[in-house]
Amino acid sequence: MSGNIHENFEEINQMQEKVAQLQEDYWLSYTNIDSWQFWVMVLMLIVPLIIFILKIDRSKLFLLLFFAFNIHVWFAYIDAFGVRRGFWEYPHSLTPYFPFSLSLDGSLVPVAYMFVYQWTLNKKKNFYLYAIALSAIFSFGLKPLLVSINLFGLNKGMNYFYLFLLYCLMFLISKLITNFFLKLESKVNKY
Repeated sequence: MSGNIHENFEEINQMQEKVAQLQEDYWLSYTNIDSWQFWVMVLMLIVPLIIFILKIDRSKLFLLLFFAFNIHVWFAYIDAFGVRRGFWEYPHSLTPYFPFSLSLDGSLVPVAYMFVYQWTLNKKKNFYLYAIALSAIFSFGLKPLLVSINLFGLNKGMNYFYLFLLYCLMFLISKLITNFFLKLESKVNKY
């Protein structure tokens, strides 16, 4: 039986290497630095980071960064799962080495949710309400726009409402984890 496991594992590795090579070839042919799609993704990566540097509330820096990192991690997990299972796709990417959108997962989405969190903290507004609104903007505004310019595609019955639910799940998990650590911190500071 262990021989079958080894053979199966080797077959998986060989297929992954083939897929990686196909992704590199596709990227070089269709999404290299000579394409407008590449530069749109560069802007989606760089512009939010510049705004982040200029507008972050430095008095809450670690809290906001912790929350944004949570968003980044959960969004990257959900995005990688969706791409691997074929629920959605990114026909063009910033780099061929990630199956998900580095521009969205690493910059645009985390920075946007972080600013919602910062704004609701500073203005004492309901975070959940505004995060739901941002989820709707991403799901029913940004994603259809990306589909229309062929930077994103939906498959296997996936739709914008399901994406909306995933965005909501992502920010809820991130907020719960952030709240948990804030509670731990307050307990430590009591002693």
